[in-house]
Amino acid sequence: MFLLNLLLKNAFRHKLRTLLTMVGLIVAICAFGLLRTIIDAWYAGVDATSSTRLVTRNAISLTFPLPLNYAERLKTVDGVTGISWSNWFGGVYITERNFFPQFAVEPASYLALYPEYVLKDEEKKAFLLDRQGAIVGRKLANQYGWKIGDQIPLRGTIYPGTWTFTLRGIWDGVDAKTDESQFLFHWQFLSESARKRIGKGADFVGVYLVKINEPNNAPLISERIDAQFKNSLAETLTETEKAFQLGFVSMSEAILVAVNAVSFVIIVIIMAVMANTMSMTARERLAEYATLKALGFSPSFVVKLLFGESLVIALIGGGLGMLLTLPLAAGFAKAVGTLFPSFMVSNKTMLFQILASFIVGFVAAAWPAWKMSRIDIVNGLRHVA
Repeated sequence: MFLLNLLLKNAFRHKLRTLLTMVGLIVAICAFGLLRTIIDAWYAGVDATSSTRLVTRNAISLTFPLPLNYAERLKTVDGVTGISWSNWFGGVYITERNFFPQFAVEPASYLALYPEYVLKDEEKKAFLLDRQGAIVGRKLANQYGWKIGDQIPLRGTIYPGTWTFTLRGIWDGVDAKTDESQFLFHWQFLSESARKRIGKGADFVGVYLVKINEPNNAPLISERIDAQFKNSLAETLTETEKAFQLGFVSMSEAILVAVNAVSFVIIVIIMAVMANTMSMTARERLAEYATLKALGFSPSFVVKLLFGESLVIALIGGGLGMLLTLPLAAGFAKAVGTLFPSFMVSNKTMLFQILASFIVGFVAAAWPAWKMSRIDIVNGLRHVA
């Protein structure tokens, strides 16, 4: 307790310098936490995937559809226990700025494949019965203030015209990683309406979603599926849901590498600032440390004082920065809307923030502590602080 009180008094002996250093630490640790959270959010869709789901798409590109009759053939593949499909819609809600994922799905089979979407029984039943009905995630509903029964118009881009849907349900994710930013409606409604509006039906699907019985057999089942359609007019590429999501993440790999690098550069910069602060402190107290050694205190005691003072400043500033990250992350998540399926500061990020604070405090004190431990008593006593 005596040592702690001594460290606190030493740390705040020059209040302005200490406070400015702490402000820098708070900003740096907070920025580090936000950048790490952005990286985590980018991978949120990958983390939320299931090991028992595969995605089958056109082997040429995701923009090329697959025939609807592939569904029956997929069901016959050994190891497949469930099939559904979805189509990207790409509509605009009021303005292009209101972007969110919209998919036309086969409702019953799709919801069976995604048990992490928790929907009330009455809402699920209403959705299944209403061909023009839609369901959305809680995050998306909260963003636009939608309620059950609301009419939601979307202006089609791929499929021209104004499409109006009735909101029949709002799902909650089974955990924080579950995507609550999607808009789902009936694929059959899209197909029939497209036939009336443009003269031909959407008898194609964007991707097939495949439920398998054993995650360890995913590579084998994928090969069986692709072999089924080899040399056909629309050959397939089947991969795990995680690999499918990673394909989208890889498109932004350069951005993620840059964000990751910036997060560590910030820590290095504040480490240099903190080291300068501790070097100034050590020079000012040269006579004090020489006096302590003259009184019989060991060099290790001087080292403990410098390391302790540095760690106190770093951990207080880092702790405050960590706490400030939480409301800032919440505000950032609100500002970006549905850009990220999940945006929250993880326990891992908070642990990294505390670890970064400790490293900054430790490294910043290393050089001045080594110098002061080797100080000559006579020369130190001659020094005028």
